Amino acid sequence: MPTKFIFVTGGVVSSLGKGISVASIGRILKSRGLTVSVLKLDPYLNVDPGTMSPYQHGEVFVTHDGGETDLDLGHYERFIDVELTRTSNLTAGEVYLNLIAKERRGDFLGGTIQTIPHVTNAIKDRVLGLAAESGAEVIIVEVGGTVGDIEGLPFLEAIRQIRNDVGRDNVYYIHLTLLPYIKAAQELKTKPTQHSVKELRSIGIQPDAILCRSDEPVSQSICEKIASFCDVPIKSVIPLLTVNNVYEVPLMLEEAGLGDIILDSLNISSDYRDMTEWSAMVNRMNEPKESISIALVGKYVEYPDSYLSVREALRHAGLDHNRDIELQWIHSEDIERDGAEALLGSVCGIVVPGGFGPRGVEGMIETVRYAREHKVPYLGLCLGLQVMVIEWARNVLGIKDANSSELAPDTDNPVVHIMPDQEGVSSKGGTMRLGDYPCHPQEHSRTNSAYNGATIMERHRHRFELNNSYRESLENSGLVIGGLSPDGNLVETGEVKDHPFMVGTQYHPEFKSRPNRPHPLFSQFVGAAKETIREGVQRPLPLDLTR
Repeated sequence: MPTKFIFVTGGVVSSLGKGISVASIGRILKSRGLTVSVLKLDPYLNVDPGTMSPYQHGEVFVTHDGGETDLDLGHYERFIDVELTRTSNLTAGEVYLNLIAKERRGDFLGGTIQTIPHVTNAIKDRVLGLAAESGAEVIIVEVGGTVGDIEGLPFLEAIRQIRNDVGRDNVYYIHLTLLPYIKAAQELKTKPTQHSVKELRSIGIQPDAILCRSDEPVSQSICEKIASFCDVPIKSVIPLLTVNNVYEVPLMLEEAGLGDIILDSLNISSDYRDMTEWSAMVNRMNEPKESISIALVGKYVEYPDSYLSVREALRHAGLDHNRDIELQWIHSEDIERDGAEALLGSVCGIVVPGGFGPRGVEGMIETVRYAREHKVPYLGLCLGLQVMVIEWARNVLGIKDANSSELAPDTDNPVVHIMPDQEGVSSKGGTMRLGDYPCHPQEHSRTNSAYNGATIMERHRHRFELNNSYRESLENSGLVIGGLSPDGNLVETGEVKDHPFMVGTQYHPEFKSRPNRPHPLFSQFVGAAKETIREGVQRPLPLDLTR
């Protein structure tokens, strides 16, 4: 069977949920026994999201091979349960950077470099290259932005050309659009959708299906009107209502028949389908449960998508323990102003995620002190481990000016310092310690217990590490080193013993959590918080120290 390509575009407004829709389509096709890979095309001129502000872009999702990519790749990995690579995200910035580099080398032999064919060919090469690299039977491509955006035109032209390049029977176009509800008239309006499709058709792309996002029920007459004006079969006009649980979307699209429609259109034969496990998982998610109050203390909490994978990993772990997670978003600067007791006094667990720069870090350090002294379960991620080490050095070892050389370059006691291979690196983009690196859990540690003693591969995104000059003093004072790099030089996890759960990781375990397979550290953390609720006191989880 030749590789099949599904292209998903968006119209009317942004933030309609193309990423969730693409991930859901991938889940449906995987449930039919097909192999699936995904590509996100982003029309912005940044080379990758790695240097973008979390307030503008949300989290940077790190792939196992070290790609700093769009957060939608997190949706794809969680829904489809695949590991993608840096190849699965392409920006206009990367396209232009590579083209200009080739021109400077003389690769084009003096030819004029133009949007068509050079830019469009580069985009097509990535799409077709991913098909060859992954070997997937179906490639789903999400085009970022909204139809009508100037910067998106080369990407739309490229996906238009691919239909002629690979054959019309091997390409399927889906357009996601909005049906706004006019409260005064008490009706949904189709005109924005009609105009969006008209714009898409003017570029040369006729959608094969239209997904209609709406906050209100969509009547059959509305679907018929859209089908008539947009020249799409009525069965291919699919309402997609807003839901509280995004993991319901694959079931909604499957019930609407989208899977069968796609397979029929692309001449794919598959008698197999199995959404049983996914359906059971969604039913468990939607059942009423006791809730656990967890505080996420961060620097970018005004924009929760900055911690999207952390939020989802907590949700997955909550499901594992039959608990809903009631997440409290707390700004670390508010801890500095109001104190930890005022803001953390009622929570049963605390997460401190990653971040960069000194702003709000003292609030994180105070959060760690509160969690340690009051025995509140704590999970620190990346910076969350580093502030845990700083707090221990200050308040247990008595090194009052202990700090990180990132946060206080002139400190006399840099218990956290820049990695040796990062010294002198001036370029910010794509130069950190990125992607999967091995970690050896140490005997008699919680890390070892969580992973059942196996050597693990976890994803990283950092320049700074625990300073080994202080390691012996830290360990002698009771801080447990739970995981090390294979050469023993890099501390990967730190722990506090005689505590319900207090673990910090230099890596980002949230990127590997799945809704039906929660990450073990998140699961242990939520398990400790659950014990806090049931017993009314914090007490250590049972720990197998025989490993």
